[in-house]
Amino acid sequence: MNKRKNLTYVLLALTLFTFSCKEKEVLEKNNKKPPNILILFSDQHNKKVTGYEGHPDVQTPNLDKLASESFVFDRAYCTTGICAPARSSFLTGIYPRTLGILSNSEDTNVMKEVVSLPSILKTQGYKTYAFGKRHTKSSIDEGWDVKKSHLCSESEDNYVTWIEAQGYSKEFAIDWAAEFGKPSSCSHEMGEISIADLGTRISELPEGYTMEAYTAMNTIEMIKEHKDSDQPFFCWATFYRPHQPYTPLKKYMDMYDVSDWGTGTNNYSSIKKPISFYEPTEKLPPFLQSQRNGGNKVWNMDKAFEDEQLWRNYIGAYYALVTELDFYVGEIINSLEKAGMKDETVIIYSTDHGDFVGNHGMVEKAAMGHNIYEDILNIPLIIHYPGQSKGGKNYELVSQVDILPTILEMAGVEMPMLKHKVQGKSLHNLMQNNTSLNRDYIVSESWSQATVISENFKLGIMLDPTDFRKQFDYREYGDMFFDRLNDSLELQNQINNESCFDQINQLKSYYKEFEQNYPDIGKQEVVKDFSTKE
Repeated sequence: MNKRKNLTYVLLALTLFTFSCKEKEVLEKNNKKPPNILILFSDQHNKKVTGYEGHPDVQTPNLDKLASESFVFDRAYCTTGICAPARSSFLTGIYPRTLGILSNSEDTNVMKEVVSLPSILKTQGYKTYAFGKRHTKSSIDEGWDVKKSHLCSESEDNYVTWIEAQGYSKEFAIDWAAEFGKPSSCSHEMGEISIADLGTRISELPEGYTMEAYTAMNTIEMIKEHKDSDQPFFCWATFYRPHQPYTPLKKYMDMYDVSDWGTGTNNYSSIKKPISFYEPTEKLPPFLQSQRNGGNKVWNMDKAFEDEQLWRNYIGAYYALVTELDFYVGEIINSLEKAGMKDETVIIYSTDHGDFVGNHGMVEKAAMGHNIYEDILNIPLIIHYPGQSKGGKNYELVSQVDILPTILEMAGVEMPMLKHKVQGKSLHNLMQNNTSLNRDYIVSESWSQATVISENFKLGIMLDPTDFRKQFDYREYGDMFFDRLNDSLELQNQINNESCFDQINQLKSYYKEFEQNYPDIGKQEVVKDFSTKE
């Protein structure tokens, strides 16, 4: 009897101990500090121009290391190949057609009514920071506790003011003028300065004084301040590069031999010529043809095809800017490690859109003339998720609208009730459980062209840009269709190939479905306001 009683006490004690441990575990879980969120965000970075993508030239050891420790989304696409709308989708989870911003200039009621990612996280106890160019407006640019921009138009505390205080206003003005032919609008420097061929020249700034250094300096200082803080941070650390003007420091430019075309830096040779470099001009859409033929005083490709050294200078400068960007990515991540914070910080690397970098014989993005080429639409997306597996490469179709719901789920934040609902899907279950998104297609859309992207095919539908953007009406040129399984370089437009008609019609039906699911209320507001003013 006593033995049985003693056994009962032992079992009771064990049960209470077990409940106590579980209760403690639950309490610890509930009281656990949410992860910090650090977004390292470049401007105009062609996804293929990275070491981890097997590029023959460019050196990106820090991005390569981050990719090896992270989930790498091979088929991530921007919502449009233009800065402001892509960034707006990134921060709201809403497509440009609904927001009403499909170029850089629009401002709509929808944009005033949406709730940005930093605004949501701020209500959940996060301290929010933005360092570098934001290129957003209205409510999309709200929610920042601290913001410092590269542009004086965005923040009182900005790079231009800082660099002039350091005594390098002239050097920066020369860089800026490589594209614009004059200093920044808020610079104390005056007068015209010559533009540069393909917007390319070597910077005269000393190391540590570029826009990339400015972003890194502020981000690293923020990390140090949060070292012993109980408050999580959300930081959007944005780099201006490798966006033009293409003005790298000599240190980085010297890493690339641009004296001739070769087999690539990785083969101890000069830089390799882009494979689609000599695509015939007449095979390109009209705006790109115009650019190729000298229709832009900065992107003087007509001159560059007569002297290919100009092309090599631009391509080498782009690689150099990517390598400098990579250096500062490394500096920021190293600062997290030194502070003992890397394991409690979600790190995301991405960009707004890409750059041709000589592919298709083009420079920059020429975004008002197309919205189809992989060089511009396919973006790098790396997510380092502490406590999860490395993940490796994933080939699901992913859009910029997916970033906001993904971050909220990783942060343990419930999606709030919003007037304009988030239109993306969280990647959280995909990363945790390899649960498919079950997407047949995604869409990237500008005023002039909507592109439907499926697993193997891509259809670019030329749109009526309305009177608001009637100068970019290319419907007469016709739609574009690429079989990416057999034409990954996108050199053969198969829109009139009868054997492709089934696939073309399928993608057209996908676009109709997309139009029904995601209303263009913001776009229609822009069109209506413009017609009223007319």
